[in-house]
Amino acid sequence: MCRYLTLSQLRTSYRNNGMQIFDGLSGYRSTQIMHKTTVGKPKQKVYHRVHELDRVMELQKKPLLILNLKSIIQSQKTESILLRDLEKEVGFVQKWNYMAVIEKYHPIFRVVGGEGSRSPPAVTLSEKAKKIASLESEALVKMEPVLVRNLKKLLMLSVDCRLPLDTIQSVAAELGLPSDFKNSLILKYPEFFRLDVFNGRVYLHLENWDSSLAVTAREEMLPPISDCQPKRGKKISKDGNFSGPFAFRLKYPIGFRPNVSYLEEVQRWQKMDFPSPYLNARRFEAAADPKARKRAVAVLHELLSLTMEKRLTSAQIDAFHSEYRLPARLLLCLIKHQGIFYITNKGVFSTVILKEAYDGSNLIDKCPLIEFRDKFLALMGRNESSCVIS
Repeated sequence: MCRYLTLSQLRTSYRNNGMQIFDGLSGYRSTQIMHKTTVGKPKQKVYHRVHELDRVMELQKKPLLILNLKSIIQSQKTESILLRDLEKEVGFVQKWNYMAVIEKYHPIFRVVGGEGSRSPPAVTLSEKAKKIASLESEALVKMEPVLVRNLKKLLMLSVDCRLPLDTIQSVAAELGLPSDFKNSLILKYPEFFRLDVFNGRVYLHLENWDSSLAVTAREEMLPPISDCQPKRGKKISKDGNFSGPFAFRLKYPIGFRPNVSYLEEVQRWQKMDFPSPYLNARRFEAAADPKARKRAVAVLHELLSLTMEKRLTSAQIDAFHSEYRLPARLLLCLIKHQGIFYITNKGVFSTVILKEAYDGSNLIDKCPLIEFRDKFLALMGRNESSCVIS
């Protein structure tokens, strides 16, 4: 299912949602979003909405509340929290959303005390929820080598193999990093990571370059070399996909019907070679070199691939702007390559999603931590959990 949104509406939604990433970038306000038709009337360009990917964000609301409440309960010494103290943890407004979750999902949460009891009412996990929650430690053990690998790759994408610690902190949850990752992960591996202060900011440095990790997720998904060679005389692909070592997987929305000249341009772009995202960005000037611009697309693709659910808010992406030398006109880059990226304004913040990572609204490849969360959220019940779990 596909709907339409004009580019002016898309940009307005970014501003209304506090998305500074696109609003303040060079050339943003002068972007033309209208063109003349043959009869002289202006026609607005449209951005094709994908209902299934918008739904990804809609489906996260209740699961996030449930997982956050689980973490709050587990963080208490008694593994329970008084209902009157819930406001201190989540705020007055959010408290009522959590109270509704507690009341609705009895298979997950249990209220103890209150009424005839001498103790005030408190919420804890049900016995079944506790049993499944105990599996989280096993998932975290499996996640550790994945997190170390992805953190190293994250640093290798930057121009100096270093990133501000607060930048990493801003995407810690999306990467799957624990809240205390500085102590539990970074300091645990001094052979890989080092913390330094530069210009008043704490930076995480990569100690040694690992050439075995300088392979992108796009390259790992390429078919065998023999299958990547384009066949002579083959017609232009109607969906823009092309078998080649420098090609990206494209998923255009149903309502997007490109003409032959557009598809020819896409095929030329798919064939064009480009430098690896793991080569130092200082060597390339994206504004002047088409190959460098394609490399910038590959950097965005790799950044999203390193996250658990293959998506980041636009503000989170902007945090990497200088270290990754991202395009100045980032919004235009994302819109131009709508076969690779999808921008949704559903949820609290506008979010960029890697299209190939989803089958409809379902994430295709899941890390151990996501698999554990799916098991826990299955306690919501068949009708609701099936909307969240693929």
